[in-house]
Amino acid sequence: MRSKDKIAYFYDGDVGSVYFGPNHPMKPHRLCMTHHLVLSYDLHKKMEIYRPHKAYPVELAQFHSADYVEFLHRITPDTQHLFSNELARYNLGEDCPVFDNLFEFCQIYAGGTIDAARRLNNKLCDIAINWAGGLHHAKKCEASGFCYINDLVLGILELLKHHARVLYIDIDVHHGDGVEEAFYFTDRVMTVSFHKFGDMFFPGTGDAKIISKVVETYLPGVIVLQCGADSLAGDRLGCFNLSIDGHAECVRFVKKFNLPLLVTGGGGYTKENVARCWTVETGVLLDSELPNEIPENEYIKYFSPDFSLRIPNGHIENLNSKSYISTIKMQVLENLRCIQHAPNVQMQEVPPDFYIPDFDEDAQNPDERVDQHTQDKHIQRDDEYYEGDNDNDHNMDDV
Repeated sequence: MRSKDKIAYFYDGDVGSVYFGPNHPMKPHRLCMTHHLVLSYDLHKKMEIYRPHKAYPVELAQFHSADYVEFLHRITPDTQHLFSNELARYNLGEDCPVFDNLFEFCQIYAGGTIDAARRLNNKLCDIAINWAGGLHHAKKCEASGFCYINDLVLGILELLKHHARVLYIDIDVHHGDGVEEAFYFTDRVMTVSFHKFGDMFFPGTGDAKIISKVVETYLPGVIVLQCGADSLAGDRLGCFNLSIDGHAECVRFVKKFNLPLLVTGGGGYTKENVARCWTVETGVLLDSELPNEIPENEYIKYFSPDFSLRIPNGHIENLNSKSYISTIKMQVLENLRCIQHAPNVQMQEVPPDFYIPDFDEDAQNPDERVDQHTQDKHIQRDDEYYEGDNDNDHNMDDV
């Protein structure tokens, strides 16, 4: 057993301020709620807190096609009517709408996962958390399932620079199809997804084709865990029945392998339960048991009437028979017996971690507003923990 884990936590308040639209189930505001709940339990005092860099287009193009990245960069709600063909080509529309600050949103959540992977690679932490990440449906050339940039693929690509094998585990109610598809033809990444399959449930992939055996067989050097909270009971879109304690037990179990661990968010559409879940799981990663009574915080009203951290599982009948589960387990174990144990890889020179485009500071317009991220490059911020009057989300209204 290693000594107490060093944990890096990535958050930028701007990631929770975007708005997918009035009838869209994805509410990034849940990230602000999660962060303030983490603060209210003083968990930030036990972690290193970082604001992620905004991923550069060239970084996003390490997986996504350059033309798709460029289109995301320039499309706006005001101009989208001019690009009907491109919208269809890149699958932007009802599920994946064009909204204000879309590209910056992608840059921030992807930057968090990339930064998390780099800190793990450089052994600056044992566990890295980016609750804004986990958007596992995005494909190389198109958006899908509320996901535009696949930060998980980008993070895994970073981890592969230093690790021969990466294990990806996904406990979102939806199949992590974008990640599986990206690494389908390599034995350096194994993807294990627990999700609903059948009944035309999105995305319709991920049939059974047990994690302790996977780790024992595959011998990964690092684990990426996607903690989509739409598998909780009572989710607006999900149809599973997990309690928060049950969901968090998955995190606890994976943590016990004592491997470098990158943890992200994912789905989750009953936002107060998402905040509860990811806060409990932050506590699990810190080996901190949290009181059930939620402390006073910026979003306390959302947790009424009982203001409790944990929710019970629902009353949905479990239609998975013991024989069905046993059959799936047998199929998985049989598949594992057929794969090459701990496949070898010829490691080459490690590529550089970071790409910073050249720009001439003297040529910049001094009258042009400098965004907060640019300021952060030059100034050591005093409000790193987001508790003061300068809290980005202090007066944030519900979106």
